Amino acid sequence: MSHTSVGVRQTQKLRTRQALLDAALVLLEHQSLSSLGLREVTRAAGLTPTAFYRHFEDVAALGVALVEEALGSLHGLVGEVLAETGDSEERLDRSVAVIARHVGAQPAHFRFISREQHGGVDPVREAIAAQLLRFAQEVACALGQEPESAGWSEEDLLMLGGLYVDHMVITTSALLEAGPQGEAEVVGVARRRLRLVTIGRAHWLDEG
Repeated sequence: MSHTSVGVRQTQKLRTRQALLDAALVLLEHQSLSSLGLREVTRAAGLTPTAFYRHFEDVAALGVALVEEALGSLHGLVGEVLAETGDSEERLDRSVAVIARHVGAQPAHFRFISREQHGGVDPVREAIAAQLLRFAQEVACALGQEPESAGWSEEDLLMLGGLYVDHMVITTSALLEAGPQGEAEVVGVARRRLRLVTIGRAHWLDEG
């Protein structure tokens, strides 16, 4: 078999996989993952059930892939925001802007995450929790490099990272609820809340 044939087959395989993910995402605009049927997905994608099993073991595995598609790319972006120079106010503004931009660009993905974070499909719920913990660890690691974190324990840094990530999740849900017309107000509130966390951080080690 030629390299060209292998390349064509691999490209087709990736297209089929993406077609299944895209079809599921459209269907999930109106229902939860726990109610989604395999045949529903393949029918919407114009494929056979056999094709589904070449890519995913079951609908839960497809859901886990959607989690990775929605949140995986954000790790690099969050890292870039944290690594950029500037005072804390500027970085807070940039972090909120990143969230707003991605929610605006991929609302269906983030509606899926928001709904399934506490949904009934265990592997998907666990995959979301693992991604959010990874975010918290990345934020904690970056904050730990800053002079303001001198004297902080690893446990407290992870707690702080978790606060930022929890806020990211809350902001995402608020943006989805508000829609484009309410984005400015949500962003304003998000920035104020993050500033409050930053002020509290500055006094965390104060006596008393």
